Amino acid sequence: MISKVEDCHRRKTAYIYVRQSTMFQVRHHQESTERQYALKDKASQMGWNSSMIRVMDGDLGLSGAQTSGREDFKTLVAEVSMGRAGAIFALEVSRWARSCLDWQRLLQLCALTRTLVVDEDGCYDPADFNDSLLLGIKGTIAHAELHYIHARLQGGKNNKANKGELRFPLPVGLSYDELGRIELDPDLEVQGAVRLVFSSFRKTGSAYGVVQEFLRQGLRFPKRAYGGVWGGKLIWGQLYHNRVLNILKNPSYAGAYVFGRHRIIKTASPEGEVHTQSRIMPMDEWRVHLPDHHEAYLSWEEFLKNQKMLEKNRTNGEETLLSGPAREGLALLHGLLVCAGCGRRLTVRYQGNGGLYPIYECSWRKSEGVPSCIVVRCDLLDIAVSRRILEVVQPAHLEMAVAAFEELQKRETASSRQWQMRVERAEYEAQLAEKRYMEIDPSNRLVAVTLEQRWNDALVALEEVKEQFAQFREKGHHTATPEQKEQILALAKDFPRLWKSPGTKPKDKKRMLRLLIKDITVEKRLDPKQAVLHIRWQGGLCEDLTVDFPLKMADRVRYPEEIVRKVQNLALHFTDDEIVALFNEEGRLSATGKPFTTEMIKWIRFKHGIRVDQQKEPHEMSVQEVAEHFDVSCQVVYYWIERGMLTARRRNRGSPYRTTMDLKKEEELREWAQNSIRINKQRDKQQEQS
Repeated sequence: MISKVEDCHRRKTAYIYVRQSTMFQVRHHQESTERQYALKDKASQMGWNSSMIRVMDGDLGLSGAQTSGREDFKTLVAEVSMGRAGAIFALEVSRWARSCLDWQRLLQLCALTRTLVVDEDGCYDPADFNDSLLLGIKGTIAHAELHYIHARLQGGKNNKANKGELRFPLPVGLSYDELGRIELDPDLEVQGAVRLVFSSFRKTGSAYGVVQEFLRQGLRFPKRAYGGVWGGKLIWGQLYHNRVLNILKNPSYAGAYVFGRHRIIKTASPEGEVHTQSRIMPMDEWRVHLPDHHEAYLSWEEFLKNQKMLEKNRTNGEETLLSGPAREGLALLHGLLVCAGCGRRLTVRYQGNGGLYPIYECSWRKSEGVPSCIVVRCDLLDIAVSRRILEVVQPAHLEMAVAAFEELQKRETASSRQWQMRVERAEYEAQLAEKRYMEIDPSNRLVAVTLEQRWNDALVALEEVKEQFAQFREKGHHTATPEQKEQILALAKDFPRLWKSPGTKPKDKKRMLRLLIKDITVEKRLDPKQAVLHIRWQGGLCEDLTVDFPLKMADRVRYPEEIVRKVQNLALHFTDDEIVALFNEEGRLSATGKPFTTEMIKWIRFKHGIRVDQQKEPHEMSVQEVAEHFDVSCQVVYYWIERGMLTARRRNRGSPYRTTMDLKKEEELREWAQNSIRINKQRDKQQEQS
């Protein structure tokens, strides 16, 4: 061994690499740790000075399956690659790395830099073929050994799991009996707390709703401690969202024995490091699934229903079209509407002061600079769907109310029972503290004072629990009276009144809608302006419902085409006053619902360009004809009419004039035009320009 060590090796640093896979081995297998540190003495015997020996123990308690996290191993590889290492010492060289890739890479670097490898069996030069071959065989044997050990251990676990006999920590509410069989926790308060979680989820439809329900009722939830001085004991505290999710997703509560629900998955990072993480596998990839294995808190069908509800509640899931849980808000169809154009779910946007005017909007394309596919007021669709719901569920009014009432009674009874068991537990703890105090020797004052203090604390805790229970009952959490039951059943017979009652919250209406409707596809039409709701009921039937949009304010005050055409026809023969009289006699009203006036008729004629072109008599002439006859402008003719020099008539203001004249009047006007200085000047000016 020493013959392979040369002066060039001793002039470099000797590294003592110390490693154990877990902290359990570090605490309880200290002999192995001591033997690895003793390699420093072996390096001294082989000729290295103590100043040239470096112990690397930063990887104690870390697995050698990968290099991530093992900083000392990375440092060792760097030192070897730069030629600073003379030798590397280890009890078993295969323990440097469990990965063959890391192991072979280190050996190649040692061969390039002439770094020796020393273990209990001898000294190896990786640059030598025989030593390199021997080291490679050792690494291969170590890798195969790990595989065989893992296969034997995992095979035994799988065999016991296939029979449902492999024991693992059970969730709170379940425990093992003396024979190792799974049973419900014998503590009734624990059972009641678990059952209340499932009943609250049925009521609220979401895990957050369960947490809020426990907080509202002031209830606690237990958890079992593992290890330490509290090992095996129950600790009561507040219920949190992640605890609720774990309970709802655990198939053990449905009486199923499951093994392989969690699996270790290895992934590679962009930096090339391998990371391991535990991942929940889909139901079809569970290794062992034994239904009806033990007593359950809920049926398997209800468990599957809960999983579907949790999947619907996800906002980052793949099923983006599924409706989530019923939430607070005025929009009843939130989560049920799907855009017929792009297939995305419609969202709700609240407008107005305090958000009192919600609208449904498909705003998915707004990020691309494209206008929204659909924007419609919530009340238009909500009223139409509510009206249809009232028509559909009429035969089931009474049965639905009775079922709801019975469910309400069960929930109130479960909550009260939880509080009663909590009081009983506090009473038991107070009695136990009293018993311990009474059994102690009074002369032993050091112990008696402590037990007396514990007794007093237990009595104080009992009084606090009783006071909280009294406050809970004062808030109205009690069983309904027979009179209230009769009122509920009477109200159920009139379901429309129950639906429209101010006491019925929008959240309750949304939950009822989700029991009946799966989704609604909204199609918006422009001509005519309406929306077509393609309703898909939970039973699979489909139905179309048409909702007409209200007219815009400009369209509401605009006169219909019928009125405009009638005014156009009547204006040929009647004056504006006569048209008003005819309309009022027929009982017609304006666009604003008022009787017609002359100003309204004039506005219609002005707006639509209706001119009264009355029939001209054979002896009558128009203003244009008179102007051409006398070679004057139309303004001169209007001047003659206004001064009474020319007789003219017209039916309405704005209608054309019709003039009449005899030979005498014609000679008089012609003479007036010839003697007019202004007219002559205009004629001369026109001649000069021409």
